[in-house]
Amino acid sequence: MKRSDMNQDSYYLLCYTRVPVDETTYAPKLAYSMHVAYSENKRDFQPLNHNSGILFAKATDNPDGTLNAKSLKNPYLFYRKDGSFGVLAISVLGDGSEDISSKGSVLFFTSTDLLHYKEEGLIDLKGDTYVQDITCHYDMSQMKYIIRWSDTEGNCYQNKTNDLGPKSELSAPKKTEPFSIEPITTDIEGAVPRNVISISKEIACKLVGKLMVPENISIEVQAECKAACEEDLKKIKAIAGYSDGTTAVKNIDWDGSEIDWKKSGAYHIKGRVHQDHFVNPIAINRADPCIGRWNGKYYFIATNDADNNHSLYIREANNIPDLLQAEEFKILDTTMYEHLGNLLWAPEFHIVRGELYIFHAGTPGEFVKEQSHVMKLKKGGNPIKAEDWTMPLRVLKKDGSYLYDAGITLDMTCFEHGEGVFVVWAQRQFTPVDQGSWLYIAEVSPEEPWKLITDPVLLSKPDYGWANNHVFVDEGPFSLITDKKVFVTFASALIDETYTVGLLSAELDTDLLDPASWTKENYPLLTSRSVPGEYGPGHNSYVTDEDGTVWNAYHARFGIGEPRSSGIRRVHFDMEGYPVLDLVEEKDLNKELAEVHTTVYVS
Repeated sequence: MKRSDMNQDSYYLLCYTRVPVDETTYAPKLAYSMHVAYSENKRDFQPLNHNSGILFAKATDNPDGTLNAKSLKNPYLFYRKDGSFGVLAISVLGDGSEDISSKGSVLFFTSTDLLHYKEEGLIDLKGDTYVQDITCHYDMSQMKYIIRWSDTEGNCYQNKTNDLGPKSELSAPKKTEPFSIEPITTDIEGAVPRNVISISKEIACKLVGKLMVPENISIEVQAECKAACEEDLKKIKAIAGYSDGTTAVKNIDWDGSEIDWKKSGAYHIKGRVHQDHFVNPIAINRADPCIGRWNGKYYFIATNDADNNHSLYIREANNIPDLLQAEEFKILDTTMYEHLGNLLWAPEFHIVRGELYIFHAGTPGEFVKEQSHVMKLKKGGNPIKAEDWTMPLRVLKKDGSYLYDAGITLDMTCFEHGEGVFVVWAQRQFTPVDQGSWLYIAEVSPEEPWKLITDPVLLSKPDYGWANNHVFVDEGPFSLITDKKVFVTFASALIDETYTVGLLSAELDTDLLDPASWTKENYPLLTSRSVPGEYGPGHNSYVTDEDGTVWNAYHARFGIGEPRSSGIRRVHFDMEGYPVLDLVEEKDLNKELAEVHTTVYVS
């Protein structure tokens, strides 16, 4: 739906969970989360966010650093006394079974916009049984929240409180008559409906704009312009408008054949909005892809699944589309260096202070010794020549010791911001217990970016159900810095069809080494439900071309059971300036709007 078509003063929002389908397509850790759908009439509900969850429960920590996966059931959405939103839900284990640690309690979340949520913690209802169902509303006449709940034995209770939160004083539970939630019928696939609230047009527009893929609905081109040569025509751009109210600048392929550049006059010409066409996958058996720009050329590199990760190849071209058919040149394999005898993973191009580097992971042998390394292009070197790269060096801490010895490090990425050069990487402790893969950040030496100059700082654990589905993993970070924020996307879960993409963000002027500067979104940006036929998308990287267009290179399985292979798609930005990764070509440009005209004045 277009924002311009949303003309009612209010709409309806349904919160619901889903029935788990199977471990491949919609496992319990995904199904047992809060989903939302909107309606104009309280009958015909349209699911948002690809019928995927937008609110997940956080895992809890064990004393040994491992995580207990959590999910939620029976969410209840309500207005708080200040007009913001609250959600109460039953905390369960990751698989949906009863959670003894939350016996007699319910999870409480707050939100100002129904897009960003804060998990406030458990509210103790002072009961000694498992909570089965819950409702809540603020009673203006009493100036109290009224909580009604039932337990697994069929008993119903009521609590009251002046304020709502984990530390609030609740009245003792009072036994009451059974209560019910207004039944909702919907044909949304797998939906287990809960309750409906009325929302304003403003909130509804934000939800639809943020949680539905935008579509190109208009193309604007200046009606007339001046030009002195063919090159001037390239400066005439189109402004593409989208259903969420956003825009994007597009090049135009103009037909200037009727213009006599030696003769003054007005020429009416036509053109077509340009769109690079990519048929994904663009590279079979290539995972963790990265495209870089260096000295006017583009380079492609990726993990080589075709030979079980024993070599790294580079492609070179004058533009991104030509990379698809470009020749491959081997720059590294597991026979070149004794300390890199196996499993070359996740290579990335990074320019630091004008020098080109490749960050990658490698091991002398088994997986449990995989570590981050950095190799540098020699002065005046050619990136496609193996001999022009220095020997990869293992990343060091600021005291000169190796980055980590109690497990593995991998997927290290690098970016410059302000005066600093930062790295973010995945680190997994194996001894004494396997904690899963966590993300860390540190600052490195600009002259020797394989050397940390600060201590590592924890950024993210795989604490949401979409991040610990099958395995507890956050990995594959990559930065995307705009004039709005510092973004870092990362990949989570097992590298199968459940792989997914999460998002961290920080304000431009904050201390990036302070964990409090970073916000992690509660739901993933990209999943197997985002683009039909693409399963387990993840390990993104970004490159900005000469026109300022940002491209996302990623891998996915283009069919269940298919190999990891590379794809590419333009990155759009929503009304908040956040990246949109699921805008496919047919929605990015409406072909029926692509033909444009203008009048060119030659003098």
